[in-house]
Amino acid sequence: QVQLVESGGGLVQSGGSLRLSCAASGNILSVNVMGWHRQAPGKPRELVATKTSGGSTNYADSAKGRFTISRDNAKNTVYLQMNSLEPEDTCVYYCYAEATSQGVGGLRRYWGQGTQVTVSS
Repeated sequence: QVQLVESGGGLVQSGGSLRLSCAASGNILSVNVMGWHRQAPGKPRELVATKTSGGSTNYADSAKGRFTISRDNAKNTVYLQMNSLEPEDTCVYYCYAEATSQGVGGLRRYWGQGTQVTVSS
């Protein structure tokens, strides 16, 4: 199994910045894609950004130019640097990893527990 632990959420004023971190641990054999989704109350979960082990990135339109995803493959850790935050960015942010692990067949997606980001106006 794979566990994901997130950190870095909190309260920030509009225009401010936050950096989220997410570390994957467990009997990991390989990690392919790592990324972030977010969910606001009453709304569906939506993609924020992803990054493959090879370095390819994908961003939601709302994140382009403001958010940067990075990862440390050796540490199985993904980061999300969020700048120019707006009240509309207030959500629970979830990291995920697509990974293979010992005793579990095939590639599976694992999710973190979520971290709250609140942007005040």
